[in-house]
Amino acid sequence: MKKLLLPLVIVAAFLMQSCSTVAVTGRKQLNLVSDSEVLAASLTQYSDYMKTAKKSTNSKQTAQVVRVGKKIAAATEKYLTDNGMSNELQNFSWEFSLVQSDEVNAFCMPGGKIVVYEGIMDLISSDDELAVVMGHEVAHVVAKHSNERMSQQVLAEYGSQALNLVLSGKSSVTQQVASTVYGLGAQYGVMLPYSRKHEIEADYMGLVFMELSGYKLESATAFWQKMSAGGSSTPEFLSTHPSDASRIEALNKAIPEVKQKY
Repeated sequence: MKKLLLPLVIVAAFLMQSCSTVAVTGRKQLNLVSDSEVLAASLTQYSDYMKTAKKSTNSKQTAQVVRVGKKIAAATEKYLTDNGMSNELQNFSWEFSLVQSDEVNAFCMPGGKIVVYEGIMDLISSDDELAVVMGHEVAHVVAKHSNERMSQQVLAEYGSQALNLVLSGKSSVTQQVASTVYGLGAQYGVMLPYSRKHEIEADYMGLVFMELSGYKLESATAFWQKMSAGGSSTPEFLSTHPSDASRIEALNKAIPEVKQKY
């Protein structure tokens, strides 16, 4: 057991200095990775992606993505400034792009690089519905969900190393089975559920940013009802995203609260 002490000491030391608070929700989160490290890696990945991605030639939709994105980003920055978090603004360099792809999706990179695929625009009938998407992605950036996911992976790696030390005297079969079980536990017991938690949190924060920007919150449930029409065969517990039904239920519950509070 003495062999287990060093990894545990390292993990404990990390955890003592690694708690931060998510803006808006106030949730405590694990943060073992510095903003500068995440931002540097993000900028490199985003630059590489945009070199191969084809920007949309639909000028009207491109202008809409930029317009709604900038409006939400401005309201978000004002909220952070008004609530004593202006130091966070140095981490943002907003950029909103529409790219050619039939995929119904959008994604964000730390630092505020947000990409929307043309495929999702087929479901968008107004700025309010687009604000659902943009608010959600801006929320991921503000909440530093990428930093937290990286931190979880770092912690899981230390746990794996500690397990190997404990089992060092066991047979190779025992070690292999235990490692497999640990891997599944880390993936389905920690990593994926936290991803779903991030999605629900981003939905809630997105509603707040929509409200602050003057968009109609009811558009959130209308948009996700459209998304749910496509369906999904992946069980929720194996998915990084909540089921559409769970998401819509959470949104319906949150909308009155957000309206009253903000």
